[in-house]
Amino acid sequence: MKLNYSYQEITSLLSNQNSTHLAVIQYVAYDSRKIINGENTLFFALSGTFRNGHDFITNAYQKGVRHFVVTEKGATSQLNDAHEIVVEDVLEALEKLATIHRVKFNIPVIAITGSNGKTTVKEWLAHLLSGSKNVARSPKSYNSILGVALSLLEITSQTDVAIIEVGIGEKGTILRKRKMSQPTHGILTSFGKAHRELFHSEEEHLQEKLLLFENSPFFYPKNEITPIPNGTSVSIDDYSKLLNNFSLQDDASVQNISLAIAISKELGVSENDILARISDISPLALRLESFDGANNNVIINDTYNLDLDSLEHSLSYQLANCNGKNRVVILGLHEQNEAYISQLKQVVSSFEPIEFYFQFPNKKVKVIAENSSILIKGTRPSKMEVLAHQLKLQNHQTFLEIDLKAILHNINFYKSKLNDATQLLCMVKASSYGSDAKTMGLFLEQIGVDYLGVAYVNEGVELRSKGVKLPILVMNCEEQSFSECIDNQLEPAIYSLKQLDSFIKELIGCEKINYPIHLKIETGMKRLGFEEKDLSELIGIIKGQPEIRVKSIYSHLAESDVIDSAFTKQQIATFEKMSTLVQEELPYKILRHILNSDGILNYTSAQFDMVRLGIGMYGVSGNESLRQAISWKSTVSQVKAIQKGESVGYGRAFVSEKLMKIAVIPVGYADGLSRSLSQGVGGVYIKNQFCPIIGNVCMDMIMVDITPLNVVEGETVEIIGAQQTVIQLAQKMNTISYEVMTRFPSRLHRIYLS
Repeated sequence: MKLNYSYQEITSLLSNQNSTHLAVIQYVAYDSRKIINGENTLFFALSGTFRNGHDFITNAYQKGVRHFVVTEKGATSQLNDAHEIVVEDVLEALEKLATIHRVKFNIPVIAITGSNGKTTVKEWLAHLLSGSKNVARSPKSYNSILGVALSLLEITSQTDVAIIEVGIGEKGTILRKRKMSQPTHGILTSFGKAHRELFHSEEEHLQEKLLLFENSPFFYPKNEITPIPNGTSVSIDDYSKLLNNFSLQDDASVQNISLAIAISKELGVSENDILARISDISPLALRLESFDGANNNVIINDTYNLDLDSLEHSLSYQLANCNGKNRVVILGLHEQNEAYISQLKQVVSSFEPIEFYFQFPNKKVKVIAENSSILIKGTRPSKMEVLAHQLKLQNHQTFLEIDLKAILHNINFYKSKLNDATQLLCMVKASSYGSDAKTMGLFLEQIGVDYLGVAYVNEGVELRSKGVKLPILVMNCEEQSFSECIDNQLEPAIYSLKQLDSFIKELIGCEKINYPIHLKIETGMKRLGFEEKDLSELIGIIKGQPEIRVKSIYSHLAESDVIDSAFTKQQIATFEKMSTLVQEELPYKILRHILNSDGILNYTSAQFDMVRLGIGMYGVSGNESLRQAISWKSTVSQVKAIQKGESVGYGRAFVSEKLMKIAVIPVGYADGLSRSLSQGVGGVYIKNQFCPIIGNVCMDMIMVDITPLNVVEGETVEIIGAQQTVIQLAQKMNTISYEVMTRFPSRLHRIYLS
């Protein structure tokens, strides 16, 4: 982004204020973590579900920003030389600026929307156009109102074509995006069920998407939807000659590249130019992935391409997520191009990493970094994914994928059910349901949740050791851990008078006062907690001991998953009565919370001051609005032919009755795959086909029947994913989803998708 607006001009455009300040604004920012040098930057103090942008003004100021768009007059009054533009809505002000910027350029602007394939079509179209045109496009999958605005601000006087990805949102948001982008052309990639829950019907959902193209012609796949006015259906048969040079032959890829070809030809790109570039297209790595590396490093693997826009986005992601680690950047090129290398160096240097390397085919980088965030990017021929693989902490072929974007979606869905003032505590006990508490703790802190919850002190200590600063509730704080709890500023749940007395004595020894504690009360679970008969003595101790201060009162529901449960209603009534008795006796406000994930959906009116979200974050629920965030995958180690009468596995538990093929997969009960899935009770998916387990599940391996399939070694295997959910696998294992997820061992490699 390189704007060229005077501060005076922007002030008059966005507000009724007048300014005589002569600064030139070249950049806009909304996330203080991504700012290196704030000179000539305008900071938009955006507020969202979890964050108030005004809270980060000081941080942005410390990084050199002196110009701010705010809603609170005087928000920068304590900062020397700071200037503010006061508006009613910061996001709407950014939209307005993007709209004005768009109008300045008389160029083709292509808007892309659809249920699937938006980012793929955008990237492939940019590749086809870039041979003859200067293309500006949305980085990665920026397609919200904010994303569209930022994408439009990337347009410069050198831009020939802009490609803007537009996501569907709540009804009405598409009109705001159309007003900003004013597309001259459009692509509707597909029409499916994604976001259908926001609309009353399929027809209403489709019409919302089509609003984007009300004033512009657009393309859509033949047979994908009923013919639409102004729309041109694209058939793959129209481009059979060009598709002969396209390496990907799955239906979705062929459909997506056909749409990219159609718009390229519409914009005047010759078939020869398309033919020259189409063979270079590879499967798109739509998301950054990060994983633990050796020597306490974190590896950010984004090895699809190395264009300047994508590089800037990846560097920005690294900066925002380095969590205090040194930043190292490794870029792979398959050929020496001094002009391009100079451009890459310029982009990277603006982010000021500690170390920066190029890797060429004849010069391999030797990475000796420790405690660093290492970004790896490169052109496809440079094969930088090989280096990323080498730097992994572990190379077990069976791994977990944790989709952070899905988790954020799920959290926002639960938040949408709550009052604005209701706080959110996210449970990260038991290694955050198998996803790794350290990584999840940092992620949840970054997105702005209010509290974290753990089961034991050592779990909280681990979070603190990784830099998590959020308040942490410890639900089972054992007496021998009191000292460690206090040293790490963890907040214990107190559930008995004896435990309370012991904790107060520890606080006296540490000379602590007003230390936060949480009271667990018994309402029907018959586990830990104070009963009503204990309250009088409990209140007396609290009022007489300055060492403690009650931060919250909470309880657990026994059957929150049962709608309209009389038992649950009684628990809630008991909780309200007991917590009110305590609150009335204390002179300060106390948080109250009893709802878990299911409780938020089924008993929303009992949200009190805070709720606790656990497994619901991962989309493990029957609710269709949630997205499953956990995938469990492996690869085929070997394929074997089995003759009639031959046995398979320990105990010869399976004997083949016919000629068949089996695949050996490196996952077993030591990875959390229960032995109860033996003998066809369970199975995996290969090439979207169910493959039953034959014989017994071994400690580190299973064998599955692949007779009808053409499977090769290295083929991807889905254990949990789109074909088989956590809930479905748990049912086959005759257990619950919680047990499946908390049984994932540390040896399983974890990949975080963003």
